[in-house]
Amino acid sequence: MVKPTKITNSIRALRFAHGEMTQAELADRVGVTRQTIIAIEQGKYSPSLEMAFRIARVFKVPLEEVFHYPDEADGR
Repeated sequence: MVKPTKITNSIRALRFAHGEMTQAELADRVGVTRQTIIAIEQGKYSPSLEMAFRIARVFKVPLEEVFHYPDEADGR
């Protein structure tokens, strides 16, 4: 049986690296609610591809710096 993979993210670290941006500020810039940002940060919700790109653009980084899909070879 294939074990489901969990996508992780660096949103919290990126917020702090960008002048301690609050969840509310990020939500405003992405066009979602603060609750949505909280759920994404905690790994309880996976954003749409469009939303993922919007988040990456706020931080001016590639998508892969925000979201991490574990490599099967890593066993993560």
